[in-house]
Amino acid sequence: MNIYLNTDNHIQATDNLRTEVDETLTQILGRFEDRLTRLEVHLADVDGSKKHGEADKRCTLESRPAGLKPLTVTAEGPNLTQAVRAAAEKLKSALESALGKLSNQKGSVSMAGPQ
Repeated sequence: MNIYLNTDNHIQATDNLRTEVDETLTQILGRFEDRLTRLEVHLADVDGSKKHGEADKRCTLESRPAGLKPLTVTAEGPNLTQAVRAAAEKLKSALESALGKLSNQKGSVSMAGPQ
């Protein structure tokens, strides 16, 4: 899984930030690593560092699962760590749903039985 980090002009993409983002995403999304060809992380400061609020930072994750259309989720939080974690949890749910549907189409019998 290739992880690409993008930031707006209010957030510096330091080595520490890259490491923290990579570790968080690997921890939460690691089980999908063989199914994801690319993961793009977009971090933004919602209000441009003018003030601090409950949802001051935004994380958008765009995943490219092999054989599927890209999945994109967005989450906000009071800091980058919480925004990344929240977005990763949303993406985890979206991937579980999308990949679960895909595996059900490939030979599983529905609860209604064979058609």
